[in-house]
Amino acid sequence: MSSNLVRRPGGAAAPTDGDNRYKAVQHKLKTLGQALDMATAELEALQLGMRKNADDAYFLAVDIDNAELDRKFVEMTNQVSVALRGAAVEARKLHETAEEVAGDAHAARRTHARLYERLDDIRSSRPERTPKPGFLTR
Repeated sequence: MSSNLVRRPGGAAAPTDGDNRYKAVQHKLKTLGQALDMATAELEALQLGMRKNADDAYFLAVDIDNAELDRKFVEMTNQVSVALRGAAVEARKLHETAEEVAGDAHAARRTHARLYERLDDIRSSRPERTPKPGFLTR
């Protein structure tokens, strides 16, 4: 009963710096969406592995019972099976939540592009520098 989940180096999927330029935001949203897509795949594999291990523990408890060993071993093995099933249910919920958030990140990226891509094209193609946001407000 082992896990294949590995901690990724670098920590966060995308840096949370103050860079709010169009291309930086697009990159952050893309990176977040991709990280969540990978996480959903790993969570699904984790959930399936937990269910398999729960089934294995259950059948082991049956084998222990059939071998007429002490009842406490049957009960302990059954408890492991029940705990793994509960953990698998929670992993499934986390998987579904990660899928939903990944979809939201991809939708946010598309919406951001729809709203700001043309403005970024205009700003980045002109030779004059554009004032910082808020410059004209007082």
